[in-house]
Amino acid sequence: MRFAVRLILILLVPAILVALPWWTLVAAPSGGTGALFWIGSAACLLVYLCLPAAMYFGHGPAQSDPAVIVGDVSLGVLWVLFSWSVLGLFARGALAVAGVDGVVAARAVAIGVSIVSLALLAWGGYEARRVPRVRTVDVALRGLAPGLDGLRVVVVTDTHFAALDRLRWSERVVEVVNAQRPDIACHAGDLADGSVAKRRAQVDPLAHVEAPLGRFYITGNHEYFGDAQGWIDHMAGLGWQPLRNEHRVVERDGDRLVIAGIDDPTGTGLPGHGPDLPAALAGADPALPVVLLAHQPKQIVDSAAAGVALQISGHTHGGQIWPFHYLVRLDQPVVAGLSRHANNTQLYTSRGTGFWGPPLRVFAPSEITVLVLHSDPAQGRGPSSVRTG
Repeated sequence: MRFAVRLILILLVPAILVALPWWTLVAAPSGGTGALFWIGSAACLLVYLCLPAAMYFGHGPAQSDPAVIVGDVSLGVLWVLFSWSVLGLFARGALAVAGVDGVVAARAVAIGVSIVSLALLAWGGYEARRVPRVRTVDVALRGLAPGLDGLRVVVVTDTHFAALDRLRWSERVVEVVNAQRPDIACHAGDLADGSVAKRRAQVDPLAHVEAPLGRFYITGNHEYFGDAQGWIDHMAGLGWQPLRNEHRVVERDGDRLVIAGIDDPTGTGLPGHGPDLPAALAGADPALPVVLLAHQPKQIVDSAAAGVALQISGHTHGGQIWPFHYLVRLDQPVVAGLSRHANNTQLYTSRGTGFWGPPLRVFAPSEITVLVLHSDPAQGRGPSSVRTG
């Protein structure tokens, strides 16, 4: 039964993604005849047949990097074409109300959707591959001692090193991180897609991140789609401290702060894996504020109940390709930014440093985040300060 459902989804989702652009860009403007219709229809059929195969051979047991690239790029292009074809339907309706001839309206919409989609694909590709902008956020943390005021926590997350070689990008990210003079560096999960043997060259520049009070790493859901323990061990070998349902205490000028981390829920059921917040906080001084690394924003429910001062998450990519953030919001309480929750617990959700799947970012720019912690309680009652560089 489960296999049948998955097979239907594998065939149905590409069909939907292909069908609407086919109608908008091929069938309607051509009137169902001529070279445009037959060539365009053949191209759409080829994409429909190739996409499931590429995704299977790329993300399935074979783990073929060329298939990953073909499948992911095709998926991204189709999503953009599909999204703007939906808007094209509304545009055709408006033109019909205005009395514009049906064929003329269809051709105008097809031209508009094509131009907008091509522009967004070019821009989105650039945004995905560029070194992320730095986003600086001032966070007033309850209970933070004066000696820790101004503490700089630099966050990278969702780097998703994968089939497209981004070694130079990785090196430049490290340069930008170090330029922020972090006291603490954090990687909030989804480090890489694939085995350590295939992706370690892209990850290894992270060994050069400099943070005098500690470099901390947690697992994301994608580690559990591959070799989670291998990546945990590899990051430890690079000098990062994996926080696996545990905490560390950092100190500056005699004042202390708890940095804790928990596994991603995807690891639940695997021996020795899965989130355990009580274990992460066991033995921590209850008088000290806790900064918790938890990959998924929805883990905030448990964090708030435990009295965590600040949870740092990723996972959402800010939606990555508009309007996908509406679907993300169905699963997660927050898509991006700083938010306040029960028991005065704050959550910072990063839009992510890299990208997953389609090498595109449309209206959801990547980021390297600098969280500047403050002890002034007055700041906690007003809006946070956000600076993008």
